[in-house]
Amino acid sequence: MNLAAAAVNENVAHISNYLIYSAMAVYTLAFLAHVTEWTFGSRSKVAVQSAALVTAAAAKPAVTVKSAGGTTVLERPQVVTRATASDRGIPDGPGAAGEDEQGDMYGRIAISLTVLGWALHVGGVVARAISVERAPWGNMYEFSTTFGATAVTAYLVLLALGKNVRWIGLFITTAVLLDLGMAVSVLYTASDQLVPALHSYWLWIHVSCAIISGALFFLGATATFLFLFRDSYETGLLGGKPNKGRWANAMSRLPAAATLDKFAYRVNAAVFPLWTFTIVAGAIWAEAAWGRYWGWDPKETWSFITFVLYACYLHARATAGWKGRKAAYLALLAFACFLFNYYGVNIFITGKHSYAGV
Repeated sequence: MNLAAAAVNENVAHISNYLIYSAMAVYTLAFLAHVTEWTFGSRSKVAVQSAALVTAAAAKPAVTVKSAGGTTVLERPQVVTRATASDRGIPDGPGAAGEDEQGDMYGRIAISLTVLGWALHVGGVVARAISVERAPWGNMYEFSTTFGATAVTAYLVLLALGKNVRWIGLFITTAVLLDLGMAVSVLYTASDQLVPALHSYWLWIHVSCAIISGALFFLGATATFLFLFRDSYETGLLGGKPNKGRWANAMSRLPAAATLDKFAYRVNAAVFPLWTFTIVAGAIWAEAAWGRYWGWDPKETWSFITFVLYACYLHARATAGWKGRKAAYLALLAFACFLFNYYGVNIFITGKHSYAGV
């Protein structure tokens, strides 16, 4: 490789850093706007009606039997059951703003700030690529910044398609701020050329697929996490023990547990083939780089564990006994393995994939 090819444009690299820090500042404002939206959004009529429907469903009507001497009323024996989220028939909550004009205004401000932060964020990733004239995911810092940008992109695309996903906004901005905060502090690596093992067109294919898969898995995990809380909220209403206060207000505005569960399942099911291809592409690259398709390297092992757990989750969703909370726990475990595969394996475990350090 000649010196010209190995050169790093330091000016563009510094611009990339400034753009990332600027994006963090704007994301912080978006986070505060989302918090304000959830705090000041009122509990709308839709949310109140949803709670009333659940409470009414919990009531057991009496059985009336007509007889010659009049009408006899028999008490129906009380049977305590726990309906699954899919068969409750509960409508979705109105969202973070709660159909409140003031809350909606803060929500619109939050989305506008998120779009601005996303533009700065993507600009930082692109500038990083220009500074070294290669794919901007050759180390953990670059992977993390690109991962965050991809997650926000997926969220904004869903919004642009008219999907009711504004409730994800608070969690997206929170996660991206944590992601970028760790990237610029613990994981930061100066702009530089790739180590020889990464000089391959498979870097564009394998790693980009891993980034997209992880970003979409995050959306699915967020919906699954919220499903558990919303499911508990609905169960409390069914049991005649509704929660009160700000927390119950927020829960009443979320989509119904069945909607959150369905959203998580669809996202995970849609991205699972891409994650499968990611592992296959990595195996092909491994054969070209190291002369073997699979060697049970820690990164390969945990990628496979993640694959198996998501496969079990998708299979569990098709099994009656593993819907709802049981399947949700499995999905969260699978995503936890994905996170460990990235942070834990890269930082604490040495293997063939430990070529770029942090």
